[in-house]
Amino acid sequence: MNKRFASVLLFAFIVAGGASLVLYRLISSRIAANAGPPSGQVVLAGRTLELGTLIRDSDLKVGEWSGSVPRGAVTKKEDLIGRGVIAAIYEGEPVLESRLAAKGAGAGLAATIPPGMRAVAVRVNEVVGLAGFVVPGMRVDVLISGNPPNARGNQGTLTRTVLQNIEVLSAGQNIQKDAEGKPVSVQVVNMLVTPEQAEVLSLASNETRIQLVLRNPLDNEPSKTKGTAMAALFSNQPVNMPQIEGPVKHHFRPKVEPPPAPEVVKEKAPPPVTVEIIHGSRRAATNFAEGEVKN
Repeated sequence: MNKRFASVLLFAFIVAGGASLVLYRLISSRIAANAGPPSGQVVLAGRTLELGTLIRDSDLKVGEWSGSVPRGAVTKKEDLIGRGVIAAIYEGEPVLESRLAAKGAGAGLAATIPPGMRAVAVRVNEVVGLAGFVVPGMRVDVLISGNPPNARGNQGTLTRTVLQNIEVLSAGQNIQKDAEGKPVSVQVVNMLVTPEQAEVLSLASNETRIQLVLRNPLDNEPSKTKGTAMAALFSNQPVNMPQIEGPVKHHFRPKVEPPPAPEVVKEKAPPPVTVEIIHGSRRAATNFAEGEVKN
C-alpha cells in the first residue's frame, strides 16, 4: 500500500473521531442543561390503579421528578391512602388530585359519580341491553313504549324518546371501560343522570317498557322526534315524517270587486216649441222652450 495513501486515510479517521467526540459532548451538555437537576419528589403509582380502586400504602411509591412538577401532583403518601380512583392511573405515573375521589368518599361506583349527578339502575335483558353491547363508557338513548293516559283517539301503543346521550356507568358489577367493546350479558345497567332525569327513568322503568338505543360517543347533538304510534304503522301515511320548514303561507280571501255604480240616466230635454208668426206675406218661426211658453 502506498505510504501517502495510508497517511491520508489515518488522518481522515483521526479528524472524524475528533468531530464525533465534540458533537457527542455538545449534545450531552444540552440534554443535561434542559433536564436540569431533580426538582422534587412526587408520589408515583407503584402499579396500575384501575377505576374504583381504593388506594393502599403498597400501591404507592415516592420518586424523584425531573423538570417542573405536574400541576396537582401529590407529594405525600399520607394524603392518598384510603381514597378512591375515579380515572385510571398507570404504573410510574404521578398521582394527580383530579384522578382521585374526595377524602371520605370511599371507592367503587359511588366515588365515580360527579357532584350533582345520580346513578340509576335499570333492569335489562338481551333485547333491552342490546345483546350485551351496553358496556361502561357507552352512550345510549332511552325509549319508552306504552299507552299514554287520556290519549286522544285510538292510536294504540306509543313509542317515544325520553332521554338522550346518557352515559353508562356500569354493566352488572363491571365498572371498568372495555376498550375493545366486547359484549357482556348483564341484568342491570347503571346510568349517570341528573336528579330530574332519575325521576323520569325510574317512572319509565316501572310503568312502561323501555329500550336502550346505542349511539356514537362523539355524537352529542340531540335529535328532535315526535314519537310513533301503533296506528301510524298500519296507515298509508309515512311514519313520523319530519316537517318541512319553509316560509309561512298566508291564506287570503279572494278580493270581491264592489258592484258598479248605477248609471244616472239623464232626462232628455223636451223639444222646443215652434211658433210661426205670419206678417202679411212674410212668415217667421221662433223656437221657445217649454218653460218660456208657460210663462
